[in-house]
Amino acid sequence: MTAPSAIRAKPRRRRLISRVHVGSTSYAWASIGAAVALYVANVGFQPSFASPGNWASILAVTAPFLLIGMAQALPVLAGNGGLDLSLGPLMGFVTVLIAIELVPAGISAPELLIPVVLAIGFGAGMVNGFLVAFVRLPAIIATLGAYLFYTGFGLYLLPSPSGNVPGWLMHLSRSYGPIPAMLVPLFAVAVFWLLLTRTAYRRNLLAVGGDDRAAYTAGANVALIRCSAYAFGGMLAAVAGLALAATLGSGDSTVGPPYTITSIAAVALGGISLSGGRGGLLGGAAGGAIIFLIQNLLTVANVSVFELDIANGIMLILALALNSFVLARRRTGLAKLELAGRQRLQEAA
Repeated sequence: MTAPSAIRAKPRRRRLISRVHVGSTSYAWASIGAAVALYVANVGFQPSFASPGNWASILAVTAPFLLIGMAQALPVLAGNGGLDLSLGPLMGFVTVLIAIELVPAGISAPELLIPVVLAIGFGAGMVNGFLVAFVRLPAIIATLGAYLFYTGFGLYLLPSPSGNVPGWLMHLSRSYGPIPAMLVPLFAVAVFWLLLTRTAYRRNLLAVGGDDRAAYTAGANVALIRCSAYAFGGMLAAVAGLALAATLGSGDSTVGPPYTITSIAAVALGGISLSGGRGGLLGGAAGGAIIFLIQNLLTVANVSVFELDIANGIMLILALALNSFVLARRRTGLAKLELAGRQRLQEAA
């Protein structure tokens, strides 16, 4: 009797594994569809939006939205109310350091500047992660302190936009033939995430975000994984700072803070669970694209800056509400499936 039941259990296990694999990306499908629909709407209102001659400039403006959404996704995935409010100011702070500190010090070649900037971002994120994961400060408190630090210190170093960035960095906002150069950092981040998914890191990150007690019982180093999520998020924010510096052509400490709201809305719109444990960088990028495309539509409609801020606030509230609604529906569905499974086991017994 036991051998046939074991044989019958194997196909069920395979089906379960298949569902988990599909579910690992299915969270972002709706967001990607919405981004495509908004792109079509932008082209309808502004046909030049799809012109190959504008691809480089459009992608240069879009890239910070995509990158900051991906950066915020990592601490959110780590769970326990994970959120990094300092990512926006860190972007602006990176542009300041490049323009008035690193380039004047002779650190301008890409093989020098890029590792230094990535190390700065990684270190900044690690400090936040240490405070959250090891000191156990609430994420919103620890990262709010970092938000104020980068905003204030950036303004102290550079009260108004100025300075210069290397020529090779400015070329990222242009194109090489028909190919926008800004695809390079986006492709690099995609490769970085794909490499991580080939290891146990992503699985452990989602396990910690979904249920840190169960992950700890299974042998995962919860504090270290959660800390690394903030560190990697800071590193991606530094990449976003590079993209922002390429677009601005100078340092600007005031341009970063608004991206914090953008990053939170991008995560929510990207289908990533704000309670952690479900999602990925693809969702953060899709959410960032949605926000950029909506803002571009409003700009084409000659909406004022003040009305744009109102729209951003409404967008954030709706995104958070939609995320909570989807999460509640998902929990209800999982509870029903679990109840049905228990009933089948009882009937089989």
